[in-house]
Amino acid sequence: MIGYYIILGLIALVSFAVSSKLKSKFEQYSQIHLRNGMSGAEIATQMLHDNGIYDVKVISTPGQLTDHYNPADKTVNLSEAVYNQRNAAAAAVAAHECGHAVQHATAYSMLQMRSKMVPIVNVSSTLSQWLIMGGLILGIASKGLSFGYIIAVVGLILMAIATVFSLITLPVEYDASNRALAWLKNKNMVSQQEYAGAEDALKWAARTYVVAAIGAVASMLYWALQVFGRRD
Repeated sequence: MIGYYIILGLIALVSFAVSSKLKSKFEQYSQIHLRNGMSGAEIATQMLHDNGIYDVKVISTPGQLTDHYNPADKTVNLSEAVYNQRNAAAAAVAAHECGHAVQHATAYSMLQMRSKMVPIVNVSSTLSQWLIMGGLILGIASKGLSFGYIIAVVGLILMAIATVFSLITLPVEYDASNRALAWLKNKNMVSQQEYAGAEDALKWAARTYVVAAIGAVASMLYWALQVFGRRD
């Protein structure tokens, strides 16, 4: 267990560092005001319309960095700052979330796969570790192939599904950012300085998903060694 906590600690430190850098980048690029004077909400609406999407609503949601696209009710949810502000950071976030809406409208395969996995991941991410730990304890008690070992393997399978979900999230997020940046550039929505800020901000946002995916893989490998190592 000590090894597991060391892994968790290292991933947590890296995640904290990347998240802190992301916040500082957004604060930095929030100081670069858009020459076109458009708010995040207006940027989002324009991108949706330019892609022929008129059935998606752009709404404001409370909190900071709470921006997301909800395919269930077709809404682009922008945090209050992004919704109202008129700067490079707001433009980047707004366009990125609309990138997901474009993915949805064009039936982007990775997004479809990710969406189908959401229900089971909601369960597996909560139960997997408990099943593995409980199964290992039962296996040690019975000293051999047992019901506990089977439970641990089931937990490991559920953890693997959650890990695959984290990995699939990476191309989904990077593709949304690429769509956003391409639109901002091709439609001449931002100046060269504003584009550079938006691009850098989205790169750091994507790195938070990279760290999460690495953490998921590391955790799964650790528990796989525990389950199969004890079996041997």
